[in-house]
Amino acid sequence: MNKEVRPFAIALLGVGRIGTMHARLLKKHPLVSRLILADVLPERAEEAAQELGCESATLDEVLSLDNPLGVEGFVIATATSTHADLLIKASDLGIPTYCEKPISMTLDEAVRAQEALEAAGLLHHIGFHRRFDVGYTRAKELVQSGELGEVRRFHAVTCDQLPPADDYIPTSGGIFVDCNAHDFDILRWVLGREVVEVYATGSARGRAIYAESNDYSDAVSILTFDDGTVGSVQSSRYNGQGYEVRLDIMGDKGSANVGLDNKAPMRSVEDDVAYPTEEPWTDFIERFKPCYEAELDHFLRNPMIGKPGACTAADAVAALKIGLACNISRDENRPVRIDEIK
Repeated sequence: MNKEVRPFAIALLGVGRIGTMHARLLKKHPLVSRLILADVLPERAEEAAQELGCESATLDEVLSLDNPLGVEGFVIATATSTHADLLIKASDLGIPTYCEKPISMTLDEAVRAQEALEAAGLLHHIGFHRRFDVGYTRAKELVQSGELGEVRRFHAVTCDQLPPADDYIPTSGGIFVDCNAHDFDILRWVLGREVVEVYATGSARGRAIYAESNDYSDAVSILTFDDGTVGSVQSSRYNGQGYEVRLDIMGDKGSANVGLDNKAPMRSVEDDVAYPTEEPWTDFIERFKPCYEAELDHFLRNPMIGKPGACTAADAVAALKIGLACNISRDENRPVRIDEIK
Protein backbone atom coordinates (compact mmCIF):
# COMPACT_ATOMS: atom_id res chain seq x y z
CA MET A 1 0.00 0.00 0.00
CA ASN A 2 1.33 3.43 -0.92
CA LYS A 3 2.08 5.87 1.88
CA GLU A 4 1.33 9.56 1.85
CA VAL A 5 3.67 12.09 0.31
CA ARG A 6 5.13 14.01 3.23
CA PRO A 7 8.53 15.25 4.44
CA PHE A 8 10.93 12.42 5.35
CA ALA A 9 14.10 11.96 7.40
CA ILE A 10 16.80 11.14 4.85
CA ALA A 11 20.31 9.88 5.55
CA LEU A 12 22.91 10.66 2.88
CA LEU A 13 25.88 8.30 2.90
CA GLY A 14 29.04 9.73 1.34
CA VAL A 15 29.87 13.43 1.04
CA GLY A 16 32.35 13.46 -1.80
CA ARG A 17 31.72 15.53 -4.92
CA ILE A 18 28.44 13.89 -5.95
CA GLY A 19 27.32 13.37 -2.36
CA THR A 20 27.81 17.04 -1.55
CA MET A 21 25.76 18.00 -4.61
CA HIS A 22 22.98 15.63 -3.50
CA ALA A 23 23.14 17.06 0.02
CA ARG A 24 22.61 20.59 -1.26
CA LEU A 25 19.64 19.50 -3.34
CA LEU A 26 18.09 17.47 -0.52
CA LYS A 27 18.58 20.20 2.06
CA LYS A 28 16.32 22.58 0.14
CA HIS A 29 13.74 19.98 -0.96
CA PRO A 30 10.31 20.45 0.66
CA LEU A 31 9.90 16.69 1.14
CA VAL A 32 13.00 16.39 3.36
CA SER A 33 12.25 17.15 7.01
CA ARG A 34 15.68 16.08 8.30
CA LEU A 35 18.94 15.51 6.45
CA ILE A 36 21.59 13.41 8.17
CA LEU A 37 25.05 13.19 6.62
CA ALA A 38 27.42 10.28 7.19
CA ASP A 39 30.78 9.42 5.69
CA VAL A 40 33.65 6.96 6.14
CA LEU A 41 35.51 10.08 7.36
CA PRO A 42 33.25 11.41 10.17
CA GLU A 43 34.99 14.79 10.19
CA ARG A 44 34.09 15.29 6.53
CA ALA A 45 30.41 14.64 7.29
CA GLU A 46 30.55 17.01 10.28
CA GLU A 47 32.12 19.77 8.20
CA ALA A 48 29.55 19.40 5.41
CA ALA A 49 26.69 19.32 7.93
CA GLN A 50 27.89 22.51 9.57
CA GLU A 51 28.12 24.23 6.20
CA LEU A 52 24.62 23.15 5.15
CA GLY A 53 22.94 23.49 8.53
CA CYS A 54 21.91 19.85 8.90
CA GLU A 55 22.79 16.85 11.08
CA SER A 56 25.73 14.46 10.92
CA ALA A 57 26.21 10.95 12.29
CA THR A 58 28.56 8.02 11.99
CA LEU A 59 27.90 5.28 9.45
CA ASP A 60 27.36 2.83 12.32
CA GLU A 61 24.64 5.06 13.77
CA VAL A 62 22.92 5.51 10.43
CA LEU A 63 23.02 1.79 9.64
CA SER A 64 22.11 0.49 13.09
CA LEU A 65 19.42 -2.20 13.06
CA ASP A 66 17.43 -0.42 15.77
CA ASN A 67 17.50 2.82 13.73
CA PRO A 68 17.98 5.22 16.67
CA LEU A 69 18.03 8.23 14.33
CA GLY A 70 14.63 7.48 12.82
CA VAL A 71 15.99 7.33 9.27
CA GLU A 72 13.23 6.79 6.69
CA GLY A 73 15.25 6.82 3.46
CA PHE A 74 18.84 6.34 2.29
CA VAL A 75 20.73 8.15 -0.46
CA ILE A 76 23.98 6.30 -1.19
CA ALA A 77 26.80 8.30 -2.76
CA THR A 78 29.78 6.45 -1.34
CA ALA A 79 32.61 4.80 -3.27
CA THR A 80 31.41 2.23 -5.84
CA SER A 81 33.13 -0.60 -3.96
CA THR A 82 30.71 -0.09 -1.04
CA HIS A 83 27.43 0.10 -2.97
CA ALA A 84 26.52 -3.59 -3.01
CA ASP A 85 27.05 -4.09 0.72
CA LEU A 86 25.12 -0.92 1.55
CA LEU A 87 22.21 -1.98 -0.66
CA ILE A 88 22.11 -5.33 1.11
CA LYS A 89 22.17 -3.52 4.47
CA ALA A 90 19.31 -1.30 3.33
CA SER A 91 17.39 -4.44 2.35
CA ASP A 92 17.93 -5.85 5.84
CA LEU A 93 16.69 -2.59 7.37
CA GLY A 94 13.75 -2.26 4.99
CA ILE A 95 14.57 1.40 4.26
CA PRO A 96 13.82 2.73 0.72
CA THR A 97 17.08 3.59 -1.01
CA TYR A 98 18.49 5.72 -3.79
CA CYS A 99 21.95 4.53 -4.88
CA GLU A 100 24.39 6.03 -7.35
CA LYS A 101 25.55 3.85 -10.21
CA PRO A 102 27.19 1.42 -10.68
CA ILE A 103 25.98 -0.86 -7.91
CA SER A 104 29.23 -2.81 -8.14
CA MET A 105 32.29 -3.32 -10.32
CA THR A 106 31.83 -7.10 -10.32
CA LEU A 107 28.88 -9.11 -11.56
CA ASP A 108 28.76 -11.41 -8.53
CA GLU A 109 28.41 -8.50 -6.11
CA ALA A 110 25.91 -6.69 -8.31
CA VAL A 111 23.69 -9.76 -8.60
CA ARG A 112 23.98 -10.34 -4.85
CA ALA A 113 22.69 -6.81 -4.22
CA GLN A 114 19.93 -7.20 -6.82
CA GLU A 115 18.76 -10.46 -5.28
CA ALA A 116 18.74 -8.95 -1.77
CA LEU A 117 16.67 -5.99 -2.93
CA GLU A 118 14.21 -8.20 -4.79
CA ALA A 119 13.91 -10.74 -1.97
CA ALA A 120 13.17 -7.95 0.53
CA GLY A 121 10.80 -6.21 -1.88
CA LEU A 122 12.72 -3.02 -1.12
CA LEU A 123 11.66 0.02 -3.13
CA HIS A 124 14.75 1.60 -4.65
CA HIS A 125 16.12 3.73 -7.47
CA ILE A 126 19.56 3.51 -9.10
CA GLY A 127 21.07 6.81 -10.18
CA PHE A 128 21.13 6.82 -13.96
CA HIS A 129 20.18 10.48 -14.22
CA ARG A 130 19.97 10.73 -18.02
CA ARG A 131 16.55 9.05 -17.84
CA PHE A 132 15.34 12.39 -16.47
CA ASP A 133 16.85 14.54 -19.23
CA VAL A 134 14.39 16.29 -21.53
CA GLY A 135 16.32 15.45 -24.69
CA TYR A 136 16.68 11.74 -24.00
CA THR A 137 13.02 11.57 -22.98
CA ARG A 138 11.93 13.15 -26.25
CA ALA A 139 14.17 10.81 -28.23
CA LYS A 140 12.57 7.83 -26.50
CA GLU A 141 9.11 9.17 -27.36
CA LEU A 142 10.09 9.57 -31.02
CA VAL A 143 11.38 5.98 -31.12
CA GLN A 144 8.24 4.62 -29.46
CA SER A 145 5.85 6.62 -31.65
CA GLY A 146 7.41 5.28 -34.83
CA GLU A 147 8.16 8.78 -36.11
CA LEU A 148 11.77 7.77 -36.81
CA GLY A 149 10.64 4.66 -38.63
CA GLU A 150 12.77 1.58 -38.14
CA VAL A 151 15.79 2.55 -36.06
CA ARG A 152 18.96 1.42 -37.82
CA ARG A 153 21.93 3.21 -36.24
CA PHE A 154 23.05 5.32 -33.28
CA HIS A 155 26.09 7.26 -32.12
CA ALA A 156 26.62 8.09 -28.43
CA VAL A 157 29.30 10.32 -26.94
CA THR A 158 30.45 10.89 -23.34
CA CYS A 159 33.59 13.00 -23.03
CA ASP A 160 35.07 14.88 -20.08
CA GLN A 161 36.81 18.17 -20.69
CA LEU A 162 39.29 17.48 -17.89
CA PRO A 163 40.30 14.06 -16.55
CA PRO A 164 39.51 12.93 -13.00
CA ALA A 165 42.25 12.77 -10.39
CA ASP A 166 44.79 9.98 -10.74
CA ASP A 167 43.68 8.30 -7.50
CA TYR A 168 40.15 7.88 -8.91
CA ILE A 169 41.11 5.78 -11.94
CA PRO A 170 42.39 2.53 -10.32
CA THR A 171 39.21 2.07 -8.24
CA SER A 172 36.67 3.49 -10.71
CA GLY A 173 35.96 0.25 -12.58
CA GLY A 174 37.37 1.64 -15.81
CA ILE A 175 36.02 3.74 -18.64
CA PHE A 176 33.51 1.10 -19.84
CA VAL A 177 32.06 0.09 -16.44
CA ASP A 178 32.21 3.56 -14.89
CA CYS A 179 31.91 6.24 -17.57
CA ASN A 180 30.02 4.38 -20.31
CA ALA A 181 27.54 2.80 -17.87
CA HIS A 182 25.40 5.89 -18.48
CA ASP A 183 25.51 5.38 -22.26
CA PHE A 184 24.70 1.69 -21.99
CA ASP A 185 21.75 2.32 -19.69
CA ILE A 186 20.28 5.19 -21.69
CA LEU A 187 20.59 3.29 -24.97
CA ARG A 188 18.63 0.35 -23.49
CA TRP A 189 16.04 2.82 -22.17
CA VAL A 190 15.66 4.97 -25.30
CA LEU A 191 15.67 2.10 -27.80
CA GLY A 192 13.70 -0.32 -25.63
CA ARG A 193 15.95 -3.16 -26.79
CA GLU A 194 18.76 -5.29 -25.35
CA VAL A 195 22.43 -5.41 -26.39
CA VAL A 196 23.54 -8.83 -27.63
CA GLU A 197 27.15 -8.20 -28.70
CA VAL A 198 29.96 -5.67 -28.23
CA TYR A 199 33.37 -4.93 -29.68
CA ALA A 200 35.55 -2.46 -27.80
CA THR A 201 38.92 -0.81 -28.27
CA GLY A 202 40.75 2.32 -27.25
CA SER A 203 44.02 3.86 -26.18
CA ALA A 204 45.76 4.93 -22.97
CA ARG A 205 47.13 8.41 -23.59
CA GLY A 206 47.94 11.38 -21.41
CA ARG A 207 48.65 10.37 -17.82
CA ALA A 208 50.41 7.07 -17.14
CA ILE A 209 47.71 5.97 -14.69
CA TYR A 210 45.46 4.70 -17.49
CA ALA A 211 47.94 2.15 -18.82
CA GLU A 212 49.01 1.26 -15.27
CA SER A 213 45.36 0.51 -14.41
CA ASN A 214 44.63 -1.44 -17.62
CA ASP A 215 42.22 1.34 -18.54
CA TYR A 216 41.71 3.68 -21.48
CA SER A 217 41.75 7.45 -21.69
CA ASP A 218 39.86 7.27 -25.01
CA ALA A 219 37.58 4.44 -26.06
CA VAL A 220 35.16 3.26 -28.71
CA SER A 221 32.69 0.40 -28.43
CA ILE A 222 30.39 -0.99 -31.10
CA LEU A 223 27.08 -2.31 -29.79
CA THR A 224 24.67 -4.59 -31.62
CA PHE A 225 21.10 -4.79 -30.29
CA ASP A 226 18.73 -7.74 -30.51
CA ASP A 227 16.84 -6.25 -33.47
CA GLY A 228 19.99 -5.59 -35.49
CA THR A 229 20.34 -1.91 -34.59
CA VAL A 230 24.05 -1.12 -34.49
CA GLY A 231 26.06 1.88 -33.38
CA SER A 232 29.06 3.29 -31.58
CA VAL A 233 29.75 4.68 -28.13
CA GLN A 234 32.74 7.02 -27.88
CA SER A 235 34.28 8.29 -24.67
CA SER A 236 37.27 10.34 -23.59
CA ARG A 237 38.86 11.77 -20.48
CA TYR A 238 40.39 14.61 -22.54
CA ASN A 239 37.91 16.58 -24.65
CA GLY A 240 39.50 20.01 -24.84
CA GLN A 241 36.51 21.77 -26.37
CA GLY A 242 34.30 21.04 -23.33
CA TYR A 243 32.12 18.45 -21.62
CA GLU A 244 30.22 16.58 -24.32
CA VAL A 245 27.33 14.14 -23.91
CA ARG A 246 25.24 13.43 -27.01
CA LEU A 247 23.16 10.75 -28.67
CA ASP A 248 22.23 10.53 -32.35
CA ILE A 249 19.56 8.03 -33.37
CA MET A 250 18.94 7.40 -37.04
CA GLY A 251 15.89 5.64 -38.48
CA ASP A 252 14.69 5.08 -42.03
CA LYS A 253 12.17 7.94 -41.65
CA GLY A 254 14.07 10.45 -39.53
CA SER A 255 16.56 11.09 -36.77
CA ALA A 256 16.72 12.36 -33.18
CA ASN A 257 19.75 14.20 -31.89
CA VAL A 258 20.20 14.68 -28.15
CA GLY A 259 22.62 17.28 -26.79
CA LEU A 260 22.75 19.69 -29.74
CA ASP A 261 22.00 22.69 -27.55
CA ASN A 262 23.64 26.12 -27.57
CA LYS A 263 26.35 24.93 -25.16
CA ALA A 264 27.42 21.85 -27.10
CA PRO A 265 31.24 21.78 -27.23
CA MET A 266 31.53 21.96 -31.00
CA ARG A 267 33.26 24.24 -33.50
CA SER A 268 31.83 24.47 -36.98
CA VAL A 269 34.38 25.24 -39.68
CA GLU A 270 31.78 25.80 -42.39
CA ASP A 271 31.12 29.17 -43.98
CA ASP A 272 28.38 31.33 -42.44
CA VAL A 273 27.72 28.95 -39.53
CA ALA A 274 27.89 30.32 -35.99
CA TYR A 275 27.27 27.34 -33.73
CA PRO A 276 27.16 26.92 -30.84
CA THR A 277 26.30 30.37 -29.56
CA GLU A 278 27.22 29.96 -25.86
CA GLU A 279 30.22 28.83 -23.85
CA PRO A 280 30.46 25.00 -23.76
CA TRP A 281 29.51 22.84 -20.79
CA THR A 282 32.42 22.23 -18.42
CA ASP A 283 31.36 19.15 -16.42
CA PHE A 284 28.56 16.68 -15.69
CA ILE A 285 27.18 18.57 -12.71
CA GLU A 286 26.68 21.73 -14.75
CA ARG A 287 25.20 19.79 -17.67
CA PHE A 288 22.88 17.49 -15.71
CA LYS A 289 21.98 19.35 -12.51
CA PRO A 290 18.27 19.57 -13.47
CA CYS A 291 18.29 15.78 -13.96
CA TYR A 292 19.77 15.17 -10.53
CA GLU A 293 17.09 17.42 -9.03
CA ALA A 294 14.32 15.56 -10.88
CA GLU A 295 15.80 12.19 -9.93
CA LEU A 296 15.89 12.94 -6.20
CA ASP A 297 12.36 14.33 -6.43
CA HIS A 298 11.29 11.10 -8.14
CA PHE A 299 12.81 9.07 -5.29
CA LEU A 300 11.00 11.12 -2.65
CA ARG A 301 7.65 10.91 -4.46
CA ASN A 302 7.85 7.26 -5.51
CA PRO A 303 10.05 4.70 -3.70
CA MET A 304 9.64 6.66 -0.46
CA ILE A 305 5.88 6.15 -0.59
CA GLY A 306 5.82 2.60 -1.91
CA LYS A 307 5.97 3.12 -5.67
CA PRO A 308 8.64 1.58 -7.95
CA GLY A 309 11.75 3.53 -8.89
CA ALA A 310 12.38 4.48 -12.51
CA CYS A 311 15.65 2.53 -12.68
CA THR A 312 16.10 -0.74 -10.80
CA ALA A 313 19.02 -2.88 -9.73
CA ALA A 314 18.15 -5.19 -12.62
CA ASP A 315 18.72 -2.28 -15.01
CA ALA A 316 22.05 -1.56 -13.32
CA VAL A 317 23.11 -5.20 -13.70
CA ALA A 318 22.22 -5.08 -17.41
CA ALA A 319 24.41 -1.99 -17.93
CA LEU A 320 27.23 -3.58 -15.94
CA LYS A 321 27.17 -6.70 -18.13
CA ILE A 322 27.68 -4.55 -21.21
CA GLY A 323 30.63 -2.79 -19.58
CA LEU A 324 32.19 -6.07 -18.49
CA ALA A 325 31.74 -7.47 -21.99
CA CYS A 326 33.62 -4.42 -23.32
CA ASN A 327 36.45 -5.14 -20.88
CA ILE A 328 36.76 -8.70 -22.19
CA SER A 329 36.61 -7.46 -25.78
CA ARG A 330 39.41 -5.01 -25.01
CA ASP A 331 41.57 -7.68 -23.38
CA GLU A 332 40.96 -10.41 -25.96
CA ASN A 333 40.56 -8.24 -29.06
CA ARG A 334 37.33 -9.88 -30.22
CA PRO A 335 33.56 -9.41 -30.32
CA VAL A 336 31.91 -10.58 -27.09
CA ARG A 337 28.33 -11.79 -26.69
CA ILE A 338 26.49 -10.50 -23.64
CA ASP A 339 25.33 -14.01 -22.81
CA GLU A 340 29.00 -14.86 -22.15
CA ILE A 341 28.89 -12.63 -19.07
CA LYS A 342 27.82 -14.87 -16.20
